[in-house]
Amino acid sequence: MLTLYRTVLLYVVLMLCRVIFTLYNSDIFGSIEWSELPRLIYGGLRFDTISICYAFGLWIVLSLLPLHLREKGWYKGILFWYYVIVGAFCIAVNIADTIYFRYTEKRFTAEEIMFADNSNSVMLMLKFAVENLHLVVAGFALIALLVWGYRRKIEPQALLNRWSYYLTNTLVLCLTIVACIAGIRGGLSRMARPTAIPYSLKFAKTGSKANIVLSNPFCIIRTIGSSAVAAPKYFDNQTLSSIYTPYHFPNNSNQFKARNVVIFVMESMSAENSAYLCPDLYTDNEQKGYTPFLDSLMQSGYTFKRMYANGKRSIQALPSVWGSIPSLVEPFVLMPQSLGDSRPLPTLLREKGYSTAFFCGSERGSMGFDAYAISAGFEQCISKEDYERAHGYGDFDDYWGIWDDKFLGFMGEYIDTMPQPFLASVFTISSHHPFVVPEEWKERLPEGKTLIQPCAAYLDGALEQFFAQNRDKEWFDSTVFAFVADHVSCEHYAERTNCSPGDFHVIGLLYTPDGSLQGGSDSPASQIDIMPTLLGLLNYDKEYFAYGRDLFDNSAVKVTVVYDNGAYKAFTDRHIHIFSDGAVREIYDIADIARTENLIDSAYDKDIESYIKAYIQQYYEHAERKSYIVPDSLLSGNAGR
Repeated sequence: MLTLYRTVLLYVVLMLCRVIFTLYNSDIFGSIEWSELPRLIYGGLRFDTISICYAFGLWIVLSLLPLHLREKGWYKGILFWYYVIVGAFCIAVNIADTIYFRYTEKRFTAEEIMFADNSNSVMLMLKFAVENLHLVVAGFALIALLVWGYRRKIEPQALLNRWSYYLTNTLVLCLTIVACIAGIRGGLSRMARPTAIPYSLKFAKTGSKANIVLSNPFCIIRTIGSSAVAAPKYFDNQTLSSIYTPYHFPNNSNQFKARNVVIFVMESMSAENSAYLCPDLYTDNEQKGYTPFLDSLMQSGYTFKRMYANGKRSIQALPSVWGSIPSLVEPFVLMPQSLGDSRPLPTLLREKGYSTAFFCGSERGSMGFDAYAISAGFEQCISKEDYERAHGYGDFDDYWGIWDDKFLGFMGEYIDTMPQPFLASVFTISSHHPFVVPEEWKERLPEGKTLIQPCAAYLDGALEQFFAQNRDKEWFDSTVFAFVADHVSCEHYAERTNCSPGDFHVIGLLYTPDGSLQGGSDSPASQIDIMPTLLGLLNYDKEYFAYGRDLFDNSAVKVTVVYDNGAYKAFTDRHIHIFSDGAVREIYDIADIARTENLIDSAYDKDIESYIKAYIQQYYEHAERKSYIVPDSLLSGNAGR
């Protein structure tokens, strides 16, 4: 009872810190509607739970040990000082961040702790304290509240029986440990992952207000060991923009085409599964690839034969595909800087009157996908729970979510209800470890040389079924379909998939039922190019921010840059340029998968090196500013373009 009471007191103090933080910075956040408060409060409690589990987990365990030792005076003293010292630190950091936030507009993280040893740090802190004495007083008042509340006497209920004492306290301890693990992970299911800072976007309407939800102990502990964002200064601003810029100003005199858009983000669909993309792998095989339906779409649509993922994890894919924002050293969605202003594809199309929905057959909140989807501008996130409300509980795969064929069918039903034009995107889940397929599909699927190949064939069949079910729908013929994998599979079939660029090579294509898009490209492309390419197809006429390029714009530089194993790799038509320590150090022919001949002397291209430098500098300069939009100064200067 005492431990529960003192834990509740921690929630009260952290919530009071949040109230002070919000009121002090209210001009930054803007008005908060009454309808927003429940989600902000709920989100705040979620992050406070994680903060308490991180910072006070040891105290909770020590307080609940099923031993009479905890009744000793010296032991109680240790628990008291742990509680007060750690609690005072949490309050101090929250109060300090209340002031510091006005200068950085991001929550205090481990990055600030690392740089707090500057020679002027003490003087700055004293200056801030003098200028904000009311906040300092509020901080001491909250610490006093902790001390008073901890010492308040609450008589514990004595357990008369010795065995009852040990059994009951052991059970309470075990349940509490499980609850702490669930609190940190955001649940106990296999889909749950340790909560990251951008998860706060799920509870707020804007990236700015998401800072209200966050809790400083969480932000500091969660970012320990992460790399600080520091933009290299290779070029001055004018030179930098002339080499590479993420600002796009479409010079489009044609009318905007309000076509429907459906984007399939396919789990682990490596290019090597396709006989169309990799015919040499299947020359002597009876089984001619594992994606016959996608291969047919590639032949009748437009195929990017060298489409590369911008990362090797699922959480790196969605910002790349929807927002044209890649991940370099750190996954973008795990960076505190990802809370900055941005206008991804769903937001841009909503401004054009589109209805938007994101579909994923896993449970709500899985992998933090829905948090990013909401921040990206999707109005609805349709998940496992929605499917089961409509179709019952018999189609769960026992691991990740609803079988792809069932969920894609449900997606088609939902799209029927969406006003046109619409943007719908789905993240498929079945082609993933533990590599299982529905029983009714097993006999019609090829056996495969790797564990994932039958799953790839299953997803291909599920996509074919989706098209068959919806081909006669009214919305179908006026839709642009985009297909891209999130990353290559961990199961490799071809030798070249074990090294670059093969370990980034994924399926990527566009398909229009009316046949308006046909052909293909052998030039390097990546996930971040999908958003600008779709906007180009729709004749989008407004300025926008994107690190990628319109793949139908032949004037754009045809270079794809990824980060891998401590180095940046630039893929061009013929070569792989490996950039590290501020320069291109190695160049290899695309076909030289064994890396036998470094062509740095014969194939070095200063323009390619400059492009890589500009790309990196632009990425981190915008991350430092937490700004992923075209600034007003450039909007006014390009009016009418």
